[in-house]
Amino acid sequence: MTKRVLVVDDQPELRKLITMTLQMGDYEVEEAEDATQGYEKVKSFRPDILLLDVMMPGEMDGYQLCEKLKSDSNYADLAVILLTARGQASDIEQGEKAGADRYLVKPFSPLQLVQAVRELTQ
Repeated sequence: MTKRVLVVDDQPELRKLITMTLQMGDYEVEEAEDATQGYEKVKSFRPDILLLDVMMPGEMDGYQLCEKLKSDSNYADLAVILLTARGQASDIEQGEKAGADRYLVKPFSPLQLVQAVRELTQ
């Protein structure tokens, strides 16, 4: 069964790289460029997993979107992987408090990403 993945990141090149990597597997991938657009796509696309950048311009950052989704009973079971260049212990702790299931620090390998997505969508 094809799993649905939503990639939310303000860097188009990274979104494209992640999308191409996952489409080589059995994943249907949609993209959003900021957290507000990501929230709307979560509601319409209904992904199995959300790959979410932490630092993005706009009304919400990745932590805030993660927290918003995890506190909503309609989306609380949605698996979330936070993607960020911020790898300090305090950043990871903030991601855990927001409800993230995983935290990948950029740059990460495509293999790491695919493995994390596979584990969280089984």
